[in-house]
Amino acid sequence: MKTIGELIKLSTLFLEERSIENPRRTAEDLLAFVLKAKRMDLYLQFDKPVIEEELSVMRDLLKKRGKGEPFEYVVGEVPFFGSVFKVDSRVLIPRPETEIMVEMISKKITLNKMGKGQELWDVCTGSGCIGISLKKAFPDLHVVLSDLSEPALGLAAENAKLNGVQVEILHGDLLAPFKGRKADYIVSNPPYISKDEFFELDPSVRLFEPEMALVGGDRGTEIYERLERDLPTESLCFFEIGSLQKESIQQIFHGRGEVHNDWAGHPRFFFLENLNNL
Repeated sequence: MKTIGELIKLSTLFLEERSIENPRRTAEDLLAFVLKAKRMDLYLQFDKPVIEEELSVMRDLLKKRGKGEPFEYVVGEVPFFGSVFKVDSRVLIPRPETEIMVEMISKKITLNKMGKGQELWDVCTGSGCIGISLKKAFPDLHVVLSDLSEPALGLAAENAKLNGVQVEILHGDLLAPFKGRKADYIVSNPPYISKDEFFELDPSVRLFEPEMALVGGDRGTEIYERLERDLPTESLCFFEIGSLQKESIQQIFHGRGEVHNDWAGHPRFFFLENLNNL
């Protein structure tokens, strides 16, 4: 029977041999997940034996991570904006940059003194992390999650239930499911990688995350071009964009709207307010 300290050492070596980034931290995080403990608590229990059932689970997780599968898929969940979301190969893994956009949207909704009956569409919702987080922050907001991928919507529904919120779910391509409806807010983290850029992505992304949620066309901006044509005229719109797409997005939207940076100073978010007045 191996102790926690021994298992961390062996797991680190296993991951190092497979060129996994941050092998020690990854080994600790995986073991903390298996033991349902905080990572730092492992240091207080280095001599504690790990039972066979826990060891078996750890082996399975190490094999997956050792093959390059993203950590979040291996453990099946990811923290996002103070909540936990299920993730697997049906959806993209939510990134910290997207949390910045949710925070910005939250501030805008608060400033607008949101009332009951207002509606928000989370288009290309994937895991549902954006729309569900905003529903939790603003319970009176009617939130609609939409996606072209039915498997993704299935996971989004699971995440809504997991986080204790009720949302509407629609299947369809971009704004097509919303025909005849109006929204106060439209948010989206759409596919914006070009076909050429896709083949340059890190293998952990390119080989495991869904291509249809990554690639936005030959140029990567085709989704934004379609949105510009079809957006309702009285909505506040918030989109995540590629870090090199600022000029292209500004051209697509004819110089309207604002581009905001992420924590690293890269252009990452595009906000467009009240099209009627632009």
